[in-house]
Amino acid sequence: MNRMTAAVAYKSPLHEMTQTTPTCLWNDSASIQELTYSIEHGAVGATCNPVIVLGVLKKEMAAWKDRIRALIEENPTATEQEIGWQLVREVSVKAASLLKPAFAATHCRNGRLSIQTDPRFYRDTERIVRQAEEFSRIAPNMIVKIPVTRAGIPAIEEATYRGISINATVCFSLPQSIAVAEAAERGLRRREKEGKDIRTMGPVCTIMVGRLDDWLKVQAEKDSITTDPGYLEWAGVAVFKKTYRIFRERGYRIRLLSAAFRNHMHWSEFIGGEVVISPPYVWQVRFNASDVAVRSRIDKPVEPEVVSELEKKFLDFRRAYSEGGLSVEEFDSFPPTRRTLRQFTAACHDLESLVRDFMLPNPDIA
Repeated sequence: MNRMTAAVAYKSPLHEMTQTTPTCLWNDSASIQELTYSIEHGAVGATCNPVIVLGVLKKEMAAWKDRIRALIEENPTATEQEIGWQLVREVSVKAASLLKPAFAATHCRNGRLSIQTDPRFYRDTERIVRQAEEFSRIAPNMIVKIPVTRAGIPAIEEATYRGISINATVCFSLPQSIAVAEAAERGLRRREKEGKDIRTMGPVCTIMVGRLDDWLKVQAEKDSITTDPGYLEWAGVAVFKKTYRIFRERGYRIRLLSAAFRNHMHWSEFIGGEVVISPPYVWQVRFNASDVAVRSRIDKPVEPEVVSELEKKFLDFRRAYSEGGLSVEEFDSFPPTRRTLRQFTAACHDLESLVRDFMLPNPDIA
């Protein structure tokens, strides 16, 4: 096939990436409309959490309002929180059904719906594992998101040992990613030692690259740090690339996933790696309309002067970029972790508020 024919054959840059490189595309949404678009362009995975469910319900309320009322009627003693999490389950199951062909075609490596455990459990290993077990059973192709917190690391090991495919989330740094990889390896080795099957497991470790960039920009404003503003767009990329290199050198049996997109480099710089790219729908549309060339860049290091400047001026970049930069005990207090957990927790409350409007309509509004 010549280059012109090949160019015609691909629907989009993202489709070309999925067809010509080992890099996978997952959709950072469980909206049926958005996931359908993504699958048409090569996606083999998707994500669901309270933030996403809230967005789905607001966009597709006509399709969900009768179901919300039915859940309230069918469960007369259920709280707003319980109804909200049932909606998370049902949105997840609907999206997971679209991914079953990819799940079968890739022998369970892809085709998974990533569902998030309750972020309010981030300090409780036992509750995280218990919910991860329950979520892993709601569809055959689920992968369960566990936060990379002090309590989350032992939860990742235990969930992996129990045969649950995990997606480590709330992760921004090399130290967190290595702790995840080591925990997953411990869980896999425990299963192997007992003769339990691991062939159908497909763990991933998310690095929320854009959220590290976000925090360094906040830190620059707070601390009056002057630097080339373009350098701050490379922080998450640098951490991801270094982590990928170390993962390959050590042979960890877990893939990296890029999330929290802020610019095209959070996609384009990772092309060619055996990794997952998980942009939201709006970023996929933007990437597919772009003229960014689809070529392997994963092994091209970030310019040394960029890394040096970030290390010199930003303590939290040094902590994120150095293997010993954060201890497990420091994960919960790392500023990007605190900021993200606050957002995720707020989304849980917002989802419950939406349910409350059905359960207890405001009598002051006609």
